[in-house]
Amino acid sequence: MPDVPVEALPGSRTPSGQPVPRFVSLRFNVVNLRTGPGKRYPSAWVYRRINLPVEVVAEYDLWRMIRDVDGVTGWVHRSMLTGNRHGLTRDGDWVVRRKPEATSRPLVKVGTGVVIRILKCPEEEAFCRVRLGEVEGWIPRAALWGLYPGEVVD
Repeated sequence: MPDVPVEALPGSRTPSGQPVPRFVSLRFNVVNLRTGPGKRYPSAWVYRRINLPVEVVAEYDLWRMIRDVDGVTGWVHRSMLTGNRHGLTRDGDWVVRRKPEATSRPLVKVGTGVVIRILKCPEEEAFCRVRLGEVEGWIPRAALWGLYPGEVVD
């Protein structure tokens, strides 16, 4: 069994060359979460939700250890992940608005657990530009799991 890596230190090299930890999304509707970094390891869980945001917390060769919103960790092949950014709405009801202002016209109301495409999160903004179906607007950063505090998404 290979040594299972822990979180990379800032500035250290990873197999992908990408930083760890980082947020990504599931590429497919069915993704197996394995107990180790390889197909010989059994599936511990099957995700059935395309675009679900997950956090890459470690890498080993072509495998990524991910953590989901509930803190569950396991291994997936890198081909199962995409760098397209999505967020998962946190507890409560949230409003996607026309402009990045709390008083701006509401476009749609969303509840807990909705997957939303993150288009842009400026550094100094309290809102992120998002897409939900055909609707594009702004939602508070606090509404989304799948972003680090102060993280910029372009």
